[in-house]
Amino acid sequence: MVICFAPLSEPWNGGSALTKLAPLEAILFDIDGTLCDSDPIHFCAFRELLQQIGFNDGVPITEEFYSANISGGHNDDLARSLFPDMDHEKAMQFMDDKEAFFRKLAPGQLKAVDGLHDLCRWIEGHNLKRAAVTNAPRANAQLMLSLLGLTDFFPVLVIGSECDRAKPFPDPYLKALELIEASPDHTFIFEDSASGIRAGVVAGVPVVGLTTRNPEKALNDAGASLLIKDFQDPKLLSVLEEIKPATGNGQG
Repeated sequence: MVICFAPLSEPWNGGSALTKLAPLEAILFDIDGTLCDSDPIHFCAFRELLQQIGFNDGVPITEEFYSANISGGHNDDLARSLFPDMDHEKAMQFMDDKEAFFRKLAPGQLKAVDGLHDLCRWIEGHNLKRAAVTNAPRANAQLMLSLLGLTDFFPVLVIGSECDRAKPFPDPYLKALELIEASPDHTFIFEDSASGIRAGVVAGVPVVGLTTRNPEKALNDAGASLLIKDFQDPKLLSVLEEIKPATGNGQG
């Protein structure tokens, strides 16, 4: 598989933390908002169910509220922050209902971020190690990977709630590195949320932030080494060309 590396339209000096990774050994992927633009589906599910229970006096939440207070969060943390006065078990039932609603909506709406499948073929062609690392419930993660046709692409799937601590703590990314036996010195992460970027940075792994939905400033402030629009972004393709391995790394 050959990815065409388009010339940059203007000089670019970013990604220095990434160029130090050569030769590249592994790439770790968040799922929601990174592999697929799923945030609009989550936003619709939250907006409808929160309105049903009278959250914010029945006024529908905005995309800005969703981005600032919900996107990338772990359900246990979201239950506490959204419903500080509600019994936690009841709050978690709301989160479970919301995830079920998401799974009902996703099959008709979920789409891959542009360039994803070309990138996956490039990764396979260079025999890079990889893992999917997410705060999503396992049922959601498995559904999204299936809908994207990537179930077999990822030999490892790490779920935040199955670790000691979910993102924004580094535990899920540290677990992924351990499971695929990869060095943080030759690995980078794709993320779309500030909390996920912070998790990667604390794990000692450079992070490429996707500006799928969240504000660029928030991603930069969280510590992203590089921001890209999608997987066809010339800045990303230029870095991959610099750090690609000369030979395979032993993972099919």
